[in-house]
Amino acid sequence: MPRFSVIVPVYRVQAYLAECLDSVLSQSYTDLELIAVDDRSPDACGAILDEYAARDARVRPVHLPENQGLGGARNAGMELARGDYLVFLDSDDTLTPDALRAVADRIKATGEPDVLVYDYARTFWTGRAERNKVARYLAEDGPAPFRLADRPDLLRVLMVAWNKAYRREFVAEHGFAFPPGYYEDTPWTYPVLMTAGTIATLDRVCVHYRQRRQGSILTTTGRAHFDIFDQYDRVFAFLAERPELDRWRPVLFRRMTDHLSTVFTRRGRLPRGSRADFLRRARAHSRRYRAEGAPVRWRTRLRHGLVHHGLHRTYGALQLTRSAGRRTVKAAVKSARALRSALLQLHYRVQLRLPLRADRAVFAAYWNRGHGCNPGALEEAFRSHAPHIRTAWIARPEHQDTVPPGPRRIRPGTFGYWTALARSKYLVNNVNFDRRLRKRPGQVFVQTQHGTPLKHMGLDLQEHPAAGAGMDFEELLRGVDKWDYLLSANRHTTSVWERVYPGGYTTLEYGYPRNDVFQHATSADVTRIRESLGVPEGSVALLYAPTHRDYRRTQRPVLDLERIVRRLGPRFVVLARAHYWHGGPLAAGARVIDVSGHPNVESLCLASDALITDYSSIMFDYANLDRPIVVHTEDWDAYHAARGTYFDLRSAPPGAVARSEDELIGIFADGHWQGSRSAQLRAAFRERFCRYDDGHAAERVVRHVVLGETPGLPEVVPLAERHPVPSAASARAHPPLATVPQPSGHPPVTETH
Repeated sequence: MPRFSVIVPVYRVQAYLAECLDSVLSQSYTDLELIAVDDRSPDACGAILDEYAARDARVRPVHLPENQGLGGARNAGMELARGDYLVFLDSDDTLTPDALRAVADRIKATGEPDVLVYDYARTFWTGRAERNKVARYLAEDGPAPFRLADRPDLLRVLMVAWNKAYRREFVAEHGFAFPPGYYEDTPWTYPVLMTAGTIATLDRVCVHYRQRRQGSILTTTGRAHFDIFDQYDRVFAFLAERPELDRWRPVLFRRMTDHLSTVFTRRGRLPRGSRADFLRRARAHSRRYRAEGAPVRWRTRLRHGLVHHGLHRTYGALQLTRSAGRRTVKAAVKSARALRSALLQLHYRVQLRLPLRADRAVFAAYWNRGHGCNPGALEEAFRSHAPHIRTAWIARPEHQDTVPPGPRRIRPGTFGYWTALARSKYLVNNVNFDRRLRKRPGQVFVQTQHGTPLKHMGLDLQEHPAAGAGMDFEELLRGVDKWDYLLSANRHTTSVWERVYPGGYTTLEYGYPRNDVFQHATSADVTRIRESLGVPEGSVALLYAPTHRDYRRTQRPVLDLERIVRRLGPRFVVLARAHYWHGGPLAAGARVIDVSGHPNVESLCLASDALITDYSSIMFDYANLDRPIVVHTEDWDAYHAARGTYFDLRSAPPGAVARSEDELIGIFADGHWQGSRSAQLRAAFRERFCRYDDGHAAERVVRHVVLGETPGLPEVVPLAERHPVPSAASARAHPPLATVPQPSGHPPVTETH
């Protein structure tokens, strides 16, 4: 008997059905049956189901002789189900990777509850994804399992069948079944939750709820939406038969009123000429089932009054008044912003006429995200080697906390911001400042950049429209013309920068200041950082830092990190760092730690024992630590075609190369990640790209640019004489790391000593 019966009702979804079925059959938790019910679909859905059944014995297709609707199709699937738990999935939606494993683990941890409620995310046809806005009600804090009375706010979560797993014996015992109609989920979910003796929650997105551009039931205009009245009649009839549940009547009355007002006010649901009729019936339902005791939020009182009193015309007039008010406020705000912008630019022009302040320097990084990268290291070096210079840091309000004591904090778009840009002698950034910046005679702009280029940059993007879409190359060159100095970490970078950013600046081939810390950090620093991140003592920490894919509209995770740590065993943890354009998280779990929001990537490098990346420039920086690097190149051809690269990373990698997730697991399983061949590749990579990153880059820049000490700068320390801080794993006197089975095996992973 399988653990899960996944029931999928199917009707006119041939464009989405394969993706839905694949999301179930590719689950890492395989103890399931997939009951797919063809609800007499007129398209190719029935044939698709038969094809899947021929390939996978877990698929049980059911072909209904006539169309029964979503509820009837689900009921037909339940009649055949043999699993311990029922899971419903609409045929245009998908399960997320590892969803069933997470559900199974949570069910076991909470003592086999009658119902487990999990989270979902809406996925739009544009590619945008948006998590459920009331996910906080699924928090796993507190006792579990529980009854609905213990956490009544659970009723605020979308009342649908497909965001829950149901114990089959519980459903059979109470005879729950779906009624016909559009809103069949309503008389299913409320009775199920009110009746359940034990409920648990799982704070994890397990379903991607597809928001179709066209074809969704809820976006279809018609009188079928009047079905909602029959469904709430069923809900209250259920209550009438069970006096012990009468306490829920006020709550359900409020939820019904919310639901009816939503159907009425949503554009495109009710056909013209039917709205008054709908409101009359809504008023009758409101008076029939009215129950006092459930508080109504002030923001929804107007809508509740609409339903209770049937104020169709009054509501329309109020809506028009509110819309006019909003337009007035919007116009006033727009005018105020325009006035403020004009005043700021007037202020800037005045400041440009005042003398430069030779003792001032202003810094920013990554479009004002916060203190860090090369500008961050240079700001600290200014204070150390040129203390007569007063520094300031530009950061958006949400990143102000990343700015350390010392520099003055400035928010972009303020009067202080424009004063700093107009009157500071030194301007330092790893991208460009505001395009309205007017570079004054006597100002010194240090462009630090933020990595060694593997992918095409600057003018080379003219040949790659996917990556360079929307880029104004003339504006790019106007920005380049403001640079006085451009930093480079190696000869490869120098030759690329001077070609793709042609200008009159001076290249400082001094290394990247942000990498200085790798030569100065101590083992105590490594220990402290690991403790702050929650890395278990004695574990091997793998930093996973992928780059952005220009050829993808949505940046879905490339690797299944939870699967990787399961395969590698308990000694391994992953520090998952999403690209700064995406925000993350990539994944999160007991041994997958999301560090996407950590303000300092250099600290993450120090905390880790090895790096896993794909085409990110972090590999060039990380190589300065002389620690293992594994490169995942599964989509190299697509990435190279869309973005372009300056060399074939597979032929000159900094360590082992994995062309698939299983190969990646195997590299760590057999120890190749830290073997002699990987060390040889890393040594050649370091010789090519790490020649100047010896721990004195920031000092060289400050002494050259600020102090004018061009002769006598610190000589570059040869690679052989550098001693970067060792990783926590290599610093421990320990036998060889865990040996794990190859990915094709199924036995549990164990350590050998």
